[in-house]
Formats: sequence, structure tokens, C-alpha cells
Amino acid sequence: MTLKRVVLSILTGLVALVVASSLYESFSQPQVTGQLQLYQSNLLLQASEWDELAGDEFKPLGTALLGAKPLEAVTKQYESVRKEAADGVVRSQKQLAATDTSSPQPEKFKTAITQQQTLVDDIDLKLGIIATQQDKLAAARQRWQPLSERDGPTAELARVLLGLWAVQPEITPASEITIASQLSGWFQYRALEQLYTLDKRSTDLAQLTNQEQTAAQAKLVKLAAVGTMPLVGCVVGVGLLIVLAVQWFTRREQSLLGQAVSPWEVPWDGETVWQVLIVGFFFVGQLLIPFVLSLSGLSFATTGSRGRALYSMLFYLLMSASGIAVLAGSIWTYRPIPSGWFRLKLFDRWPLWGLGGYVVALPLMIAISALNQQIWKGQGGNNPLLQTVLQESDTVALLLFFLTAAVAAPLFEEVLFRGFLLPSLTRYMPVWGAILLSSFIFAAAHLSLSEVLPLTLLGAILAWVYTRSRNLLSPMLLHSLWNSATLVGLFLLGS
Repeated sequence: MTLKRVVLSILTGLVALVVASSLYESFSQPQVTGQLQLYQSNLLLQASEWDELAGDEFKPLGTALLGAKPLEAVTKQYESVRKEAADGVVRSQKQLAATDTSSPQPEKFKTAITQQQTLVDDIDLKLGIIATQQDKLAAARQRWQPLSERDGPTAELARVLLGLWAVQPEITPASEITIASQLSGWFQYRALEQLYTLDKRSTDLAQLTNQEQTAAQAKLVKLAAVGTMPLVGCVVGVGLLIVLAVQWFTRREQSLLGQAVSPWEVPWDGETVWQVLIVGFFFVGQLLIPFVLSLSGLSFATTGSRGRALYSMLFYLLMSASGIAVLAGSIWTYRPIPSGWFRLKLFDRWPLWGLGGYVVALPLMIAISALNQQIWKGQGGNNPLLQTVLQESDTVALLLFFLTAAVAAPLFEEVLFRGFLLPSLTRYMPVWGAILLSSFIFAAAHLSLSEVLPLTLLGAILAWVYTRSRNLLSPMLLHSLWNSATLVGLFLLGS
């Protein structure tokens, strides 16, 4: 065995250990999906308070967007997410009990338990407020009472809410401050409405009502954007899928789905592919660059909004530059590279392939995500960038995150996974096998168990578009559209 293979073997073992450890750690981490559902539910609640929806002119719109019974729908959603979080607490507690205390794992399990228990407590507070609007005061008090017996801000808020909806209401001087600091949106309006009503503050109550009406109208627009745009895309996507299916059934080998795709002419062997993936992507991107950045004192977790955005962009640009450098160096001796490799043809039909692939991906990804949610029950982790963008409000930071996810990521990942890995694998297997394997590696590279299934599907769609268009601009556009839509959706929900 040559020295090169010995080094590659050692690096492969190290990378495998890190990847396996990251995937294992993600198992106990909550997904951001549940919080996304709650953010959308909060939008629904606020939008439902717009008085104009009660009129004949806007009533059909309200029913279409909010449903006939918004409170019941939101309650069901909150209960579902609460169950997932509570199950996650139990699961993490069992894992903690079975873990060796000398390892670093216990702290991570404790963090996961704290995060999920905090979510459960927050949901109980809000479900109690929803219950008061359904005249279920006993159920609301039942949720708040256990929380009020603890220490901390959550307990303080629970005591305030118990006082506001008690048989003999009690208002303390700190009640309004506690509500304003710990509640937001519809829940804050309901608590303040109760306080102002009990305290006979008619001027403040009228001002609160006006504020809520303005906010409700704005939230209705956001809810329409969040719900309507994907729905339109899904309808178009389903239509395209039906067309493709009919074309395949009637034309078979001459259809887009049935036509044979020729493999690439691959001048290098599997060792070169191995080297590019292990050294250029995993070792440099997942180990070396984070280590160097940590030595420099830079950290994603300890910086402010713009600092986190700059860190993410810097990290991705360094990973992209080093990955492309390793790729170029690995295939340099095989020049001239056969035609058809890394093809970027500007004057071509790539916009149609990219846009068509995106709308086809929408219904398929929604279906696989629903299945994935049933499998993982709110666990399995997510890309930390999703949570960060969801809670971000700084415009500059959001722009930097957008450039990273919608420009830098599609350019680098498509060159590596579709431009290099997919064609290289066709030397050893059929094109369909190369599509599946490269898509799975693409998904696993994101280091989150809950994302493996949906990202494998997305990777397969990206690969399918590339094998037919033979133009890297097609999957780059599709990838950029997908990441852009995700970020815009997170921004609308979070803002």
C-alpha cells in the first residue's frame, strides 16, 4: 500500500468517526420543524383577529387561509409539537442515564433536555391562554399551576396569568412588564386585554385593539405569502409530474423519464474520487477549517448577529475555496478532461430545467417531509442555520446568510456533488445508481439524521436534472431557488 493510501485511510477513519459522532449527536436534538409549525400557528392566530374577516367581502378569504375554527386548529398543532418535545425529553433522559459520565455526551443530552423542556413549558403557557379564549378556565389553570410552583421567569409569568384569570383576579405592579417581556403576538394581546379590562383602563384597551388590528392585517398578508406561494408551486409541480408520467406511459424510451442517459467518460479512478471527497470536503471542511477558526478565536456561538453571519460566510467561502483547490489539484494530471465535464453553458435551456425541477421538487419534498416527520417525531436535529435565520431580525445579517445559502452553497455543492461525484461514479455503476449514491452522500454530508431522507430526495432531483440537461447551471438554479425559498419562508415566519 502506498503512503498516499495510508494517509487517505487514516483520514477516512478520522472523518468517519466525526461524521458518525455528529449524526449520533443529532439524534437527541430537536428539529426546527416543530417551531416552524408553531410560528405559522401564531401567524394564523394574529391574522384571525382582523375584524374585516368577519364581513361578507373577506369571509371566504378568511376561511380559506385560517379555516373555520382557527383556535381548534392551533390547539391541535400545539398539542402535537408538545407531545414530540415531551417524548424527546424522555428519550434524552434515557440516553443520559445510559451514558458514561466520563464522556462529553452527558452535557449534550442535558442541553437537549433543557431545550425540549423549555419548549414544553412555553407551549403549556400558551395553550392555557388559548383555553381561556374557549371558556376553558379550569383547563388553563391546570396547565399554569405546576409551572407557577417553580422558580424563574416562566414561573413568574404563570403566576401572573393565574392571577388574571383567577376566580378573584389579582393584578400586581409587575404584571404588565412580565407580560410584555415574556409574551408576544396574539398571546401578549390576549393577556394585556384581560389586564386592561380588569383594571378598567379603557384608553389603553382601545389603543391595544387598534394596534392588534394593524398587526393582524400585516400578519394576514404574511400568512397568505407563506401558505399560497408554496401551494401554487405544488399545483404546478403536480401538473408537471402528471405530464411526465403520461409521457412515460405513452412514449416509454422516448420520454424524459424513460430515455437512456449515457455515462460520462471518466479518466480517473476511484482513488481520485476518494481523495477529493475525504480530503477536499470532509477533512478540510468538517475538521481543519473549524479547528483553524477556533484557534483564531472566531466562534459561531459566541458572536452577535452580524458576527454569526460573517462567520458562516467566511467558513463556507474557505471550505469552497479549499474544496475546489483539492478537486482541481486531484484531476490536474488528467488534462485535457473529456468533453461534457463541468459544463456551464449560459445560452441554453438551463432556466427551464432549473425552474421545472424546482416546482417538481415541491410536492415530492412536502410528501417526503411529512413521512420524515412521522419517522423522527421532532428529533434528529437540523442545520443550525435554520434556527438562526428564524430568530434573526438584523437586515445585514439576513443578507449575508442569504448570500451564503442561496449563492455560495449552490455553486460549490453542485460543482462537487453533481459536477464531479455523480459523473465519476458512472465509471463503476449505472447512471441511476450514481444518482442514488451521490445523493445519499450529499445528504449525509449535512450531518443531520432527520435531513438524510429529504435531502437524498432533493439530491436525486438535482442529479436527475443535471443528467438530462448536462449543464451545471440547471441544478445550481434549482438549488438556489430551494434555499432562497426556505430562507424567505423562515424570515416571514420569524419576523
